[in-house]
Amino acid sequence: MNRHFLDSVEELKKELLTMAAMVEGLITRSVHALLGRRDREAKIVIEEDDVIDRLEIKIEEECLKILALYQPVAEHLRFVTTVMKINNDLERIGDLAVNIARRAKRLAKHPPIEIPERLQVMCDSTVKMLRNSLNAFMERDTILAKKVCLADDEIDRYHAELIPMISEFMRRDPEKIDLFIHLLWSSRNLERIADHVTNIAEDVVYMVDGDIIRHTDWEFPEEKLSGKKTELPDTPPVIPPVAH
Repeated sequence: MNRHFLDSVEELKKELLTMAAMVEGLITRSVHALLGRRDREAKIVIEEDDVIDRLEIKIEEECLKILALYQPVAEHLRFVTTVMKINNDLERIGDLAVNIARRAKRLAKHPPIEIPERLQVMCDSTVKMLRNSLNAFMERDTILAKKVCLADDEIDRYHAELIPMISEFMRRDPEKIDLFIHLLWSSRNLERIADHVTNIAEDVVYMVDGDIIRHTDWEFPEEKLSGKKTELPDTPPVIPPVAH
């Protein structure tokens, strides 16, 4: 491929990382607003969603332009189509974070209610998945991508554990059932965010190897992954690239 195509690819990577960093911020701030009853922080999250939406459209248009101008094939085509799919999943993650922020705004109008610590743990684990999925994308690391896929089971387990916890809060304080429902839906939103992150990780495997692992049973080779190695590494926050 020519120099112009490669330059366009690098620009796409930068814009996708910028979007990922913004989306990560929406997740953490929305849950922070929920747990701390911070109305203003929730409002900021809701307002920033418009920026995410505009960036999603911009990235999609650039991908379509690249497809039309350069007609990439093989791994180059897989890269562009993967960026389009990741772009869409990031936008959906942003929408789900906004859903949490809207529930945070509603809770902030009422007296405090009991909130399980597990909700923060679930948020931290979900953000960790997102960071590692983007790292797998940048490093073309299919082993890390598959670790992210496995980590989704942990998020599902957290959600399943939170349901009876919050249900017990409802039983003890039935007058606040409507408020506790916001916690249940926030947990569900985090679980859905993790599903979209899993989509990203699966798309990374396709981008690198050309293998579609979605809806299939796959296993790690024993020599590559075993025991505690399935744990996700502590990856730093997604840092948007500095414009030059």
